[in-house]
Amino acid sequence: MNELEQMIMELVVNGGDARSKAMEAIDAAKNGDFEMADVLLKECNEQLSSAHNKQTELIQAEVRGEHVSVTLLMVHAQDHLMNAMTVRDLAKEIIEIYKREGK
Repeated sequence: MNELEQMIMELVVNGGDARSKAMEAIDAAKNGDFEMADVLLKECNEQLSSAHNKQTELIQAEVRGEHVSVTLLMVHAQDHLMNAMTVRDLAKEIIEIYKREGK
């Protein structure tokens, strides 16, 4: 696996892990464990930060004139990242609703 493929795979893995953490946070809040929900959201944010850093490296390489191939794997990685960010944002809102309801 070359360096570009490795970076793309890190986007997929970190995005997928972040999405999973966000979903676990919702489940924890649904069960009234808001402390765990907060921990899981923090872990989600750490995964997203790692993924975002890799994405930024790829963008910077392109800005420097280094050709970055747009492959199906690259599109899949970007999809994972955007999906994870959306799920994280929704998880925050859902957790707040659970908190207000005193679940």
